[in-house]
Amino acid sequence: MKIIRIETLMAPKQAVVRVYTDNGLEGIGQTAMRNEDITVSILHRMVAPAFLGQDPWDLQVLIRKTLKKHYKFTGTFLYRALCGVETALWDLLGKATEQPVYRLFGGAIRTEIPMYASSLSRTITPEQEAQRMKDMVDTHGFRCVKIKIGGRMNQDIDEWPGRTEQIIPLMREALGDDIDISADANSAFSAHHAIKVGRLMEQYRYFHFEEPCPFDEIENTALVADALDIPVAGGEQDNSLQHIKRMIERRAVDIIQPDVGYIGGPSRLRRVTEMADMAGIPCTPHCPNSTLLQLFTLHVVAAAPACYQYQEWRTDDNQPWSKEIYEPMLEVVDGKVKLSDRPGWGVVLQPEYVKKAEIHVSQAD
Repeated sequence: MKIIRIETLMAPKQAVVRVYTDNGLEGIGQTAMRNEDITVSILHRMVAPAFLGQDPWDLQVLIRKTLKKHYKFTGTFLYRALCGVETALWDLLGKATEQPVYRLFGGAIRTEIPMYASSLSRTITPEQEAQRMKDMVDTHGFRCVKIKIGGRMNQDIDEWPGRTEQIIPLMREALGDDIDISADANSAFSAHHAIKVGRLMEQYRYFHFEEPCPFDEIENTALVADALDIPVAGGEQDNSLQHIKRMIERRAVDIIQPDVGYIGGPSRLRRVTEMADMAGIPCTPHCPNSTLLQLFTLHVVAAAPACYQYQEWRTDDNQPWSKEIYEPMLEVVDGKVKLSDRPGWGVVLQPEYVKKAEIHVSQAD
């Protein structure tokens, strides 16, 4: 079995990948989101040539060879492109063996996965956010929610004065004691200010404190984690496995949060889950969208011992295009997502998506 064709199907906001073999199998994947035109260019120029003509079962070898060849260019776009090809190949291998991908990852520890309702909005008022999250809890059965605090990469400047100090107690008052609440600062604070905010969150029994300091300031994040009892989370921006290893070993974070698209695909994501398992800390992958990337993430989660906490489910309904890519769509029932046992990722592309997408092809000679 050899890989003979790699296609990208680019539409606004995302790029889907299809891989074909000489025995008629097809697999579907997706690159990381944003600037997909750049990612697609990198995919066809730097990633596809390493895979064409090769046996898809040599996937791990091909990933290593690709990264070794382009060692001077191991930036975010290479990893984003690699995710697209790798995820398509896992789908193809699942279909070849008539198994869901999570079984290829070692088997399901869990196929019903608890989710937390994740807000991506800072412009919403605290009162509106509290009501919106209460509605999500009542409608979908979420037992955990996450809100935004501070200002993204904003050096201790809030979205507007006092918002963080207002929303933290208000959410607890609105949701009561039985719902877990987390907060994401998106690199908003200096270490000292983050500690002050973290102590307020501890007062109101919050579940975790995400990315309190600029994500590349490991030492400052470690200062916050050392000072607080509330678990500190981070790691979504990072694609270096050695960098993540140092974060875990230093206990700069108490929860590690790699993103399947940013880190380069499920294989490298799984290596992070194994690091977390060995270190005895939870892994909660970052995934704030409902595209195929959510599906890939949950298949890894299903097979990973370290992924035992709530996983991320975006609540903002401002990505209608994300529901036009594949079917059947995942859904939250009683606060959980249930994975199917259909082969591969267990889904197909929607015909309308394929019709409107701009297709680029790399083909074996």
